[in-house]
Amino acid sequence: MTMFYHYHNTSIGELLLAGDGDYLSLLGFPHGKMQRRHEREWSRDTAPFADTCFQLDAYFAGELKKFDLPLMPKGTAFQESVWQALTEIPYGETWSYGQLAAKIEKPKASRAVGAANGMNPIPVIIPCHRVIGASGKLTGFGGGIETKQFLLELESGQIAPRLNFA
Repeated sequence: MTMFYHYHNTSIGELLLAGDGDYLSLLGFPHGKMQRRHEREWSRDTAPFADTCFQLDAYFAGELKKFDLPLMPKGTAFQESVWQALTEIPYGETWSYGQLAAKIEKPKASRAVGAANGMNPIPVIIPCHRVIGASGKLTGFGGGIETKQFLLELESGQIAPRLNFA
């Protein structure tokens, strides 16, 4: 299967978008523990990502509250159940890891839910940034805590939307 990629400039830096041409399967950050670069055998092409870029721009402009894109995150059945539940966290709201574990009917699996959350291959679009510690503290995030804080502040209206770092 051919993988395509594109780098898209956003308010949180240049994001790597990758997929098979029909489905988005990866969004990589420019920094942090989930920093990603394209693989040598992938083909650079902007066309498969036109709608993704449009929706990301609308999100960072404060105009889009829910993404509607064909996604194909790859993980275990448990990880995929966590990632599906993440899409149910409303824009501008946060859930604890415990709330997320309860949502997937695994109330004692907060740590496993946290691990799955941290492995989300399509952050921002699958909103893992909306999960925080039970105390309300911002916990780890693949793009860095500053990026998580920015996304949460954008969604809560605490900061003005912007498209690019300047």
